Amino acid sequence: MKAAFIEKHGELEQLKIGQLSTPNVHSNEVLIETKFGAINHIDLFIIKGWPGLNIPLPHVIGSDGSGIVKEVGSEVTTLKVGDRVTVNPGLSCGKCQSCLSGKQNFCKDFSILGEHQWGTYSEYFKVPDINVLKVPTNFQLEAAAAVPLTFLTAWRMLTTQANLKAEEFVFIHGAGGGVSTAAIQIAKHLGAIVITSTSSREKMEKARKLGADHVVNYVENPNYSKTIYSEITKKRGVDIVIDSIGKDTFQNSIRLLRPGGRIIIPGATSGPISEIDLRQIFWKQLKVIGSTMSNQKEFREVMSLLFTGKLKPIIDKIYPLENIIEAEQYLNRHKQFGKVLLKI
Repeated sequence: MKAAFIEKHGELEQLKIGQLSTPNVHSNEVLIETKFGAINHIDLFIIKGWPGLNIPLPHVIGSDGSGIVKEVGSEVTTLKVGDRVTVNPGLSCGKCQSCLSGKQNFCKDFSILGEHQWGTYSEYFKVPDINVLKVPTNFQLEAAAAVPLTFLTAWRMLTTQANLKAEEFVFIHGAGGGVSTAAIQIAKHLGAIVITSTSSREKMEKARKLGADHVVNYVENPNYSKTIYSEITKKRGVDIVIDSIGKDTFQNSIRLLRPGGRIIIPGATSGPISEIDLRQIFWKQLKVIGSTMSNQKEFREVMSLLFTGKLKPIIDKIYPLENIIEAEQYLNRHKQFGKVLLKI
């Protein structure tokens, strides 16, 4: 099968397009003929590698994907060849106490598709049947590839982790990112007052159309945090900050929070190490909360909202698989507003 893979860790140039063997399906697995994949920042981390990441090479990357069921294992009863499907990229053992209690993303073996198991940037990929979700006939497969990782992440962090309430102020860094475009919609769906930041006037307008109540341009207004605090919240501060950027924004995020506020951290794309003024934490009695992926229930909850049109995927560009390096570079330059897809 044709696939995008690495044979050693390094920079983007290590990505190759070539032929690999089609995966063999175990009894509880499904083989999917891939139609679309979606680019995520985790791709770059896996390509570079990190201490403790020991994966057999060559390795196919890609966490999001949609397509057509090609083969089902002998124990699979809920899916059949020909079904249109998408997948939950979060993989777990399915047998431990965490998995059996519905906390799959706390499983000690939890990983993301494309991380320790071959991913979706290939003509075929396989996953356990529990991770597969049928796609309604009126929902396009490119949209089905664009939504899982970002929307399940945004749904869990705003509902389960942040416990977002109607009329609360929520500030979301970087409106154009995949998780951010999902979070803006979900926060509005839950009745919040949504503030977001971005780098251009074009993206500001797109964020407003997506539902953001207030948008600040951090390029034109480097003191945007003062604008948010003084003008938008009238010196009240925000209830929730969603910060997936990390090092470059974390201190501003803490300062923006009202007493009793909470910051949710689903990633750290600018770097994982940041200084913290602990006085801000204890004096304002803040909550610092991490959030990663979702469980199967949360995944199905948010996908139901997408399938019924209450939320919508935002697709920026679609590249052919052969142009994957260009697609990854485009995402890495933060030029996108929404998801960048690959047509397999």
